[in-house]
Amino acid sequence: MQEPDVTAYHLLHELDNRFDNLVCAIEAALVLYERQRPAAWVMHQPSVELNWLRNALLDMWHQEGQDGRETRNYIGVIAADAPLIEAVGTINHAKTAISELIHRIKELSPKAFGEIKQRLPQRHPQVDNVLRRTGLAKLHLKQCWRQIPIAEAPVSRIRLAWYSSGRSIKRLSVQEAEKKLMQLDTEAPHIRIQLRKLAGLPGDEALAQVQAQAPLMRANLFFTEPLLDGHSRRALNIAMPLFVPAPDQRLPHINLPPLHPPTERTRARRRDEKLEHEAFLPSLRIYRYRS
Repeated sequence: MQEPDVTAYHLLHELDNRFDNLVCAIEAALVLYERQRPAAWVMHQPSVELNWLRNALLDMWHQEGQDGRETRNYIGVIAADAPLIEAVGTINHAKTAISELIHRIKELSPKAFGEIKQRLPQRHPQVDNVLRRTGLAKLHLKQCWRQIPIAEAPVSRIRLAWYSSGRSIKRLSVQEAEKKLMQLDTEAPHIRIQLRKLAGLPGDEALAQVQAQAPLMRANLFFTEPLLDGHSRRALNIAMPLFVPAPDQRLPHINLPPLHPPTERTRARRRDEKLEHEAFLPSLRIYRYRS
């Protein structure tokens, strides 16, 4: 049986090929787009520059000092014919192939995984040179594999709105919460207080660790005709350009949302919300479930 690091390094060569396939798929779609110049809309831009889509699809890089959890948004809509839709689908397949392989490498060898962000740009020297000149240091994995949204059928209207109330919730046991607290400065008074509070809970109580999510643009699509499953509309997040099938080569009606998301919560709290309003362990954003 091969050692994990040996297997992981073998997979790195496969990753090189998959990254090359992604770059080629993006270039093929861009050739179609730049040749056709289909109708397009970009939020708060009076006209769409030819290079806008190229910049959006090839932006897979960290800027210096950028938080790895943050991604840059390219909110727009493109009226696409069947060949362009198919080309974008090929990009998404290539992105999925990269994501799956990177997760395998990460599980096998943290050492090999650490090389990925520096290794892949070197596959394309002209890209690597641009990155260094513009202060973009390494591959941004989330931006590399995030999917490009494609509408399932022609759309008559798109309603855009910021969604800024999203959060992820992870269930934890009391023992798991204690382990996380012990990794902090246990000599600090506020940590000692939280440890005492935690010690007073039943050992079998479930807790919830909450992480606020970055604001995102939500698109409600209203289809020209109902889908086969009977649905006449669909909602999806669009951090990347949305491609909509357009047999008539025309854009659907699109509203104009604010340029920036609201700074405060825009949705009222649900009456049936399961978590207490105040954090039980503030240092870890851990809440108790309501009785």
